[in-house]
Amino acid sequence: MGDVLSQNEIDNLLNALTSGELDADEIKNNKEKPVKNYDFARPSKFSKEHLRTMEIIFEHYGRLLSTNLPIFLRKNIQVEVMNSEAVTYMEFSNSLSNPVLLGVVDFAPLEGNIIVEMASNLGFAMVDRMLGGEGEPLDKIRDFSEIELLLIERVMTSCVDLLREPWENVLDVHPRLERIETNSQFAQIISPSEMIAIVTVNIKIGDVEGLMNVCLPFITLEPVMDKLNTKFWYSSQKEKAGENNYSEAVEGLISHAKIPVTAVLGNSTITVADFSQLQVGDIVRLDTKVDQELDVFVGDIKKFQALPGASGKDYAVRVTQIIREEQ
Repeated sequence: MGDVLSQNEIDNLLNALTSGELDADEIKNNKEKPVKNYDFARPSKFSKEHLRTMEIIFEHYGRLLSTNLPIFLRKNIQVEVMNSEAVTYMEFSNSLSNPVLLGVVDFAPLEGNIIVEMASNLGFAMVDRMLGGEGEPLDKIRDFSEIELLLIERVMTSCVDLLREPWENVLDVHPRLERIETNSQFAQIISPSEMIAIVTVNIKIGDVEGLMNVCLPFITLEPVMDKLNTKFWYSSQKEKAGENNYSEAVEGLISHAKIPVTAVLGNSTITVADFSQLQVGDIVRLDTKVDQELDVFVGDIKKFQALPGASGKDYAVRVTQIIREEQ
């Protein structure tokens, strides 16, 4: 409730309105501006537009994972982007349990590193699958052995390499897996109070399901923050599609491809005994006549009819008819 005015204050206010010193309409329009609370411990460096654009980028990344991981695991992989959020690095590191799979990735040409965190049950399922098992996780979580880490490193290196294509509309990045840590205390790449964006991806390997979190620090993405909006991302994608005429490129490559062309003079059937006794000068009767058109094959497809002849000192055929598909 507002303050109660005294009778003297009410009289002064009425006199001011009567004399014109105060304007009633001006008082009505003079509303206080709302004040927003600002948390200096967690500054809002990532807008909703930035987070949404990163979700679009990692949706593309998820499609690449679902088509490339089966090469290693020989099993159906389903990938889905769950959500994205902005938190401090301390909140992210405190939520990690040991053992954990943390891939420290150099995100050149941007300065600093990003982190790819994979659920431990996914790591054990990948190892089991790569060693010939059904891809089942362990009943009791334990530390990873050196051999298991080497196998996981192969898979994670492939996953990191796939980051390049989804980011090419923003920047031509060259990600490289520097190391894998199984203890979160050894992956302090930035100050605990720094803001990061986390994109959570759900990965399903057969019946095993787990999360992969990609940690993107603000100080690493700061040079390209202006490009992390959907309008720029889609416009870059359209410009790239317009500049590349894939049909002409494919046509040019096909035009230089070498293909085998075979002209069949005729066919004949003889016994094995006659074949074994063939000598130079023997004559084998074919099932075609001298003036009859020959079948010309392109690969294994019958494509032309031709008459036999010569071109200089070489044998040749002259095409007389093109065989269409409908024929």
